[in-house]
Amino acid sequence: MNTYNVPRNVKGEGRILFIFSTKALIYTAIGAGIGFVIYLILNILGLGVIGFVIIGVLGLIGFCIGTFKVPDTNAFKITRAVGGENIDNVIKRYFLFKKNKNKLFVSSMPEIKKEEIKKEGGKKYE
Repeated sequence: MNTYNVPRNVKGEGRILFIFSTKALIYTAIGAGIGFVIYLILNILGLGVIGFVIIGVLGLIGFCIGTFKVPDTNAFKITRAVGGENIDNVIKRYFLFKKNKNKLFVSSMPEIKKEEIKKEGGKKYE
């Protein structure tokens, strides 16, 4: 009787300390770094304990951004649009959208004549 390799999910093989992927570790370090700057400011004011809490909270927020995905549910409009995508990708796209001054480029939109847009009173997409 022959032996066969069973396919397995190797997506998590690149994890560090079992819970951190490389991306999650980077986002956690960025969040904790921002928290450390706030800690230094609060430490000067004599509120060092609150600074440690802020380091932990911002590190946890960074870990969540780097690890989790937006839930795929129909309960909210935002989750219908981006459900199942990584949170960091959604944030990146949001900032690119704001950088482009709220212009949305849709490649799957059929060619619409400018006269039809003006007649209907809709916005012009170019």
